[in-house]
Amino acid sequence: MAIALKIGTRPSALALAQAAIVRDLLLRAVPGLSVEIVPIRTTGDRLTSAPLANLGGKGLFIKELEQALERRKIDLAVHSMKDLPAALSPQFRIAAVPAREDPSDAVISRGGGTIDELPNGASVGTSSIRRRLLALRRNPKLNVLPLRGNIDTRLKRVEDGGIDAIIIAMAGLKRLGHSTTLRVREIDATEFIPAGGQGALCVEALAEGRVGESAELEHALTTITDARARYEISAERAFLATIGASCVTPVGVHAVVRDAAFSLRAILFSSNGSREIGDAIEDLTDADLAPSVATEVGVRLGERMLAHGAAALVGDA
Repeated sequence: MAIALKIGTRPSALALAQAAIVRDLLLRAVPGLSVEIVPIRTTGDRLTSAPLANLGGKGLFIKELEQALERRKIDLAVHSMKDLPAALSPQFRIAAVPAREDPSDAVISRGGGTIDELPNGASVGTSSIRRRLLALRRNPKLNVLPLRGNIDTRLKRVEDGGIDAIIIAMAGLKRLGHSTTLRVREIDATEFIPAGGQGALCVEALAEGRVGESAELEHALTTITDARARYEISAERAFLATIGASCVTPVGVHAVVRDAAFSLRAILFSSNGSREIGDAIEDLTDADLAPSVATEVGVRLGERMLAHGAAALVGDA
């Protein structure tokens, strides 16, 4: 019997492209599968003028999708992993983590300078407190301004001269296949630490029961999961949960699996950037890439930073 599946996602071009990635992976894994992508507008999509920190953070982008899962209007929801709270509500689970796209940030400008090379007073737009504080740490003379909107809207602000540069995720540019006359300079993720989960996708489902009531579909979700991506995000999310980070905490954490090596780096700021704590763990990779092993490393790094005062900085955010 043919399986019909509904995948929920936000209605932006990037979100739809991400849902299409998951759809295509599942179509290749399950012969005869029928998939409908269901756009669902979230609170974060409707409230576009105020900074996310003032609205409660990135969790605003998942609430309506989770409600649709609970009401069984959709079978799966696809999110940017960085939009997920560090701890999911118990009625939901991460059902799949496809291969991760480039997790680094990029600075985009007309002149093509790096953050360090932007002139004094240059206006730089970003919706992220983490990006603002990291940019000012590199170049304190910048004028960093809050900027929301989709990728096209942000690029147009630079093209029109309304702002000198923007900082956005490389993953979004690559997934949309964007070509622009502007200069794109990727920022080294070891120095400009990304948000936890950046570049990764989350396929979310209800915790109870099989997706689509199908054992074949459940198996397919396992096969489209990339072991390296799952390992990396398990460490990053465990770190965030351990320090009690919320969606508005100015924190970066970045795990990398490369050959037999594994590294986990993190940086945490106070809300005004006057204080920061950074730390890293370099280790050998678990041969089986078991998420539980990565989780242990994330917890260990979180506990180390808590011992150096991370709780006070998280509470200050």
